[in-house]
Amino acid sequence: MVSTSLTEELQSTLTLILAGGQGKRLEPLTLSRAKPAVPFGGAYRIIDFTLSNCIHSGLRQIHLLTQYQARSLEEHVRFGWNFLPRRLGQFITVRPPHHGGEEKWYQGTADAIFQNIDTLESDLPNQVLILSGDHIYKMDYRKMLREHLEHDAALTIGTVKIPVDESPRFGIFETDRGGQVLSFEEKPAHGKELPDEPGMCLGSMGIYLFKTEELIRRLREDANLGAESSHDFGKDIIPRMVGESRVIAHAFENQNGAGLPYWRDVGTIDAYYDANLDLCNVAPQFNLYDTEWPTYTLWHNDPPAKTVFDGEDGRRAEVVDSLLCPGVVVSGAKVRKSICSNRCYLEEDSEVEGSILFSGVEVGKGAKLKKTIVDKWIRIPEGETIGHDLEKDKKRFRVTESGIVVVPAGYRF
Repeated sequence: MVSTSLTEELQSTLTLILAGGQGKRLEPLTLSRAKPAVPFGGAYRIIDFTLSNCIHSGLRQIHLLTQYQARSLEEHVRFGWNFLPRRLGQFITVRPPHHGGEEKWYQGTADAIFQNIDTLESDLPNQVLILSGDHIYKMDYRKMLREHLEHDAALTIGTVKIPVDESPRFGIFETDRGGQVLSFEEKPAHGKELPDEPGMCLGSMGIYLFKTEELIRRLREDANLGAESSHDFGKDIIPRMVGESRVIAHAFENQNGAGLPYWRDVGTIDAYYDANLDLCNVAPQFNLYDTEWPTYTLWHNDPPAKTVFDGEDGRRAEVVDSLLCPGVVVSGAKVRKSICSNRCYLEEDSEVEGSILFSGVEVGKGAKLKKTIVDKWIRIPEGETIGHDLEKDKKRFRVTESGIVVVPAGYRF
């Protein structure tokens, strides 16, 4: 039985976003930035999707726990997410490790929260929502909070259905018909399949909603184990809670309840590339143009995108199935199924196909890019070709097995 209104519970829910991930599988895009700070969809950073979910869900007390290469992430949040009135007890803050007197980084997801346990004990919110800052999805967390309260759960975990062959990437649940978790395995070789959906199983989204007193108790117990624990929610805390406390699985659905749930972990170059390029499709799986659930970000105040040339000499700007952000100039170039972030400049006779250009990229005359990701502020020289001769590209850049070429930040031709 819910004794207080959902609005009151939202006001007494503290949100902690784990945003310190190194993202090694996304290198070289993460060599100088944290994974949540990696650009996505031309106009956004990955962190924007989680933060937008929080704002739309009515959550107004949010700490981002940063660690690895946090400068660009901190600047993005400081300048783009500073609109909540602190005098009303609303905030989005960035919290780097403060070590608690010991010189060490966060040892695991649970340790990251434990090193901020002073905040939990001083603020004493009713609930604590723990999120990952590196996933692409739209979710109304109010639905999860309502279910958490109705079940009087110690812990509610966001879950999504996944193919069983993806089990090694997820924590896998077994539940009863009421949604209570019966067992949990972290990244098994073959997860337990759903009884009514062979070939599918229930995976963890890395979204945890705790009763505060339960979370504090579990974190202290885990910390006392020292080297006997890896101090991780999936590996340590959740398995110990199952069978001892009431743990509920919340089935994720899109915020409007329509369509197949969209949730992507863009943790590899291939997954990142595919999720971005899907946005160029006529009917993308993820809708950036949803006026009822917009994604907020840092606004750069750039001029409108512009195409130049339709001349008698055959020079012509041609853009097909692509995203052009503010400040982009396509000057007699051809762009097909690509994303051009703000301030990109594409010169005459250049061709960009199936590629992702980060902010400020310049493509010189006659240059040809195919299936290429180019990091910020790089100038592609006149006549250069990338993505057409992979053996040549492998000597200069990272090339994935599927043939995606990544030109890293700071590269000089």
